[in-house]
Amino acid sequence: MLAAHAILVLSTLLGGVSLLGFALVLALGPFEIVPLGLGQPAALAWDAGLCLVFFVQHSGMLRRPYRERVGRVLPAPFHAAVFSMASGVALLLLIGLWQRTPVLLALEGTPRWALRGVFALAGLGFLWAVRSLGSFDTFGLRPLRAHIIGTEPRAMPLAIHGPYRWVRHPLYSLFLVLLWACPDVTADRLLFNALFTLWIVLGTLLEERDLVRQYGDPYRAYQRQVPMLVPWRVPNQTLPGDRR
Repeated sequence: MLAAHAILVLSTLLGGVSLLGFALVLALGPFEIVPLGLGQPAALAWDAGLCLVFFVQHSGMLRRPYRERVGRVLPAPFHAAVFSMASGVALLLLIGLWQRTPVLLALEGTPRWALRGVFALAGLGFLWAVRSLGSFDTFGLRPLRAHIIGTEPRAMPLAIHGPYRWVRHPLYSLFLVLLWACPDVTADRLLFNALFTLWIVLGTLLEERDLVRQYGDPYRAYQRQVPMLVPWRVPNQTLPGDRR
């Protein structure tokens, strides 16, 4: 039980600090905490490598083959928290070792404030999407807490609510808005945005396969009725798992 409590605390600390830092990066642009004195081409190559490390860690640990392998040596209640800890470390490395490049374009006046407004609205929408999930467990604490008190975590049914009636992955859709609603453009920020956009789209497609495997026909019906990332139609029909 001591190990479970220690992992619970570490997951919360690493996950919380890394997410706070990442939120600041999205709002203000990447920082240069540890300057390495690289020229622009080398700095961009370094930054791309940091992104790749995070993508491989994050997506690799979410895939079924990894979960099956780690399940042979690590009890299931620990999986999500260990994933959160590893993601926190990878994200902190990305934030702390990122190298900045000179500003290419800085919007001023009304365009700048308009983008800031879009960012704020997307942030509120992101919180709405998290609240609509109901079971959002950012740091993998729910299985650990259930393990500590000797119960089984409750399986989450497919439930469609709020922004999930408009798109199947509103957290990803709104993250993309947060990503691009930045008034200060640098080469490294463009690289950051492009790589994270590509990763989000590819990761969403992979996640769709896992969700179909988990929920079966109800999720296939949901796919047919609700767009994946872009809300291009009004949700005017009854959806599987609908709980308006």
